[in-house]
Amino acid sequence: MTTIAFIGLGNMGGPMAGNLVKAGHEVRAFDLVQASKDAAAELGVGIAGSGKEAVADADIIVTMLPAGKHVLSVWADILPAVKKGALLIDSSTIDVESARKAHALAGQHGCLSLDAPVSGGTGGAKGGTLTFMVGGSDEAFALGEPVLKAMGRRIVHCGAAGNGQAAKICNNMILGISMIGVSEAFVLAEKLGLSHQALFDVASTSSGQCWSLTTYCPVPGPVPTSPANNEYKPGFASALMLKDLKLSQEAAQTAGASTPLGAAATQLYGLHNAWGEGGADFSAIVHLLRGRDAS
Repeated sequence: MTTIAFIGLGNMGGPMAGNLVKAGHEVRAFDLVQASKDAAAELGVGIAGSGKEAVADADIIVTMLPAGKHVLSVWADILPAVKKGALLIDSSTIDVESARKAHALAGQHGCLSLDAPVSGGTGGAKGGTLTFMVGGSDEAFALGEPVLKAMGRRIVHCGAAGNGQAAKICNNMILGISMIGVSEAFVLAEKLGLSHQALFDVASTSSGQCWSLTTYCPVPGPVPTSPANNEYKPGFASALMLKDLKLSQEAAQTAGASTPLGAAATQLYGLHNAWGEGGADFSAIVHLLRGRDAS
């Protein structure tokens, strides 16, 4: 049994901490929101009075926070209370520069660290089926992999510090672009008198096949488990897709990479959020492309 501290018990962090408890670890956690603490406590997670209290004597510390500034602030606050040689894992989705600054902070305090953002949404967090994209040293990865396996199905070591975040934003740029492409195709099919099912049956078994079509189809009917069949309640909200696309464009600018489709997707998801569907699943972008809120 490993003593684990977990800071950030939101829609993703709470279930992830709960899965660590299921795996037999002792988990002490903290969050600023009382409702999040209460929900995690129902999963068997121990609740600490502060971040520093949560990390005291912990072997591994996991953070799941909204943005890079929050990660850096929390790590700066807790690191003086973290024992030397402990491993810090950040599973937030943040910018690469902030991730590398967090690694540097950990190193200054004699601690190992990993950036390990996730893919799989709230369903994956609850089911323990997340994919972790991990950046950090081989030593840190070897120490952290067994813990990550308690929360995820696939753990991929992507290389040095910050590379987990790099993989995450590249992956989600692909996802945002592909969902727009699939949604545009369904909108065009509607105009041409082609049924949703007919387009799905063709594209899902030919060159148009992709995850956004076959697993997360943006129209009701063809894929019963997709959010389109549950009033577009989010597995992954449009606001979060916009956040990740903005991160991809910041990284592209810094790296000098040309990402015209990524830039276009960022603009479209910005419009989708401004249109009022930031809280809906990102597949609801099909509504914006239709120009109306009908299915």
